[in-house]
Amino acid sequence: MKSTRRQFLGTVAASSLALAVRGADAPRVRVAVIGHTGRGDYGHGLDTMWRQLPETELVAVADADAKGLAAAQQKLGVKNGFSDYRKMLAEVRPDVVAIGMRHADQHRDIALAVAASGAKGIYMEKPFCRTPAEADEIVAACEQRNVKLALAHRNRWHPVLPVISQLVKDDALGRLLELRARGKEDARGGLLDLWVLGSHLLNLICYFGGQPLACSATVLQGGKPVTRADVKDGAEGVGPLAGNEVHARFDLERGVPAYFDSIANAGNRAAGFGLQLIGTKGIIDLRVDQDPVAHFMAGNPFRPAKEPRLWQPISTAGVGQPEPKLEEIKGVMAHLVSGRDLLAAIRENRPPLCSARDGRTTVEMIAAVFESHRQNGQRVTFPLVARDNPLARL
Repeated sequence: MKSTRRQFLGTVAASSLALAVRGADAPRVRVAVIGHTGRGDYGHGLDTMWRQLPETELVAVADADAKGLAAAQQKLGVKNGFSDYRKMLAEVRPDVVAIGMRHADQHRDIALAVAASGAKGIYMEKPFCRTPAEADEIVAACEQRNVKLALAHRNRWHPVLPVISQLVKDDALGRLLELRARGKEDARGGLLDLWVLGSHLLNLICYFGGQPLACSATVLQGGKPVTRADVKDGAEGVGPLAGNEVHARFDLERGVPAYFDSIANAGNRAAGFGLQLIGTKGIIDLRVDQDPVAHFMAGNPFRPAKEPRLWQPISTAGVGQPEPKLEEIKGVMAHLVSGRDLLAAIRENRPPLCSARDGRTTVEMIAAVFESHRQNGQRVTFPLVARDNPLARL
């Protein structure tokens, strides 16, 4: 979904205004949390975020692990605890449900159950799900019942993103040549890195470059192309997986190519984790979850310079300016801005800034990497015809 700086700031302002005028006597939005201790837990704060939103009330928690459930009830101050999330949905009937576990193999079934329960909104941890087919089911279920789903790529709500977009429009980079992303490249480097951390970057690639049109990719294991013998059940519930090295190119609707690369244990941990916008007159370097989130370096990146080039931080006030919105950015990191946007999306009957359709696009981009490799690096186009995990057909 496309958005402008004005639309982004309008969303944040509307959410803040709604909170201000709600009034102490207005009913709060009833939120239930689903986690699974030992199998993705509760994600990165998707359980506790609601305690910081005065417009919401935590009413129940579900966890199939008995000890984990007891600990979650104590931590969240919630009396209603369930080992079966379906029973919780039927008895409590919450307005919004947080699907907190990180393991993607649980997301599809839970999301479909929540959509069918009468809930109005879902806040879900990434990765979205395991295959484009599962994503299709989730999108269809939510749209049929007008359930608003927001995916917890929290940097998508960062107020510096529209500033970066404006810098590109104002020719600060000259002609935008490419978007280049690298994973965290720790022990998970390769396809697991693409799933778990690269999904953040693929989402940002689409924000800056538009929808993907085609993909070509190569996946390696120990320096050799991945074969059927390398495929195994991946960690964190992502499904069939192989490869400790991946190199992918995406053609995007705005005419700029994007690249994603990840090599296991490639050097300093997380040294390259982020996205660069590379133009003829400069580079913008964006780092997920970091403060400041982005820097700008002027000058042609392909020519040596006589003088050292300065990396300048980008704030909501512009390049090299102090950040005036520190509290809002803290709210982004704590999922408060995205949580309020979900509540506003329910009230205003619109998609959240990072929606179920955005999640589906990310999953399909990952599947396209697998499919291109399966076809020996051939260019594959979107939408993919086969909606499964192509590694299962390698």
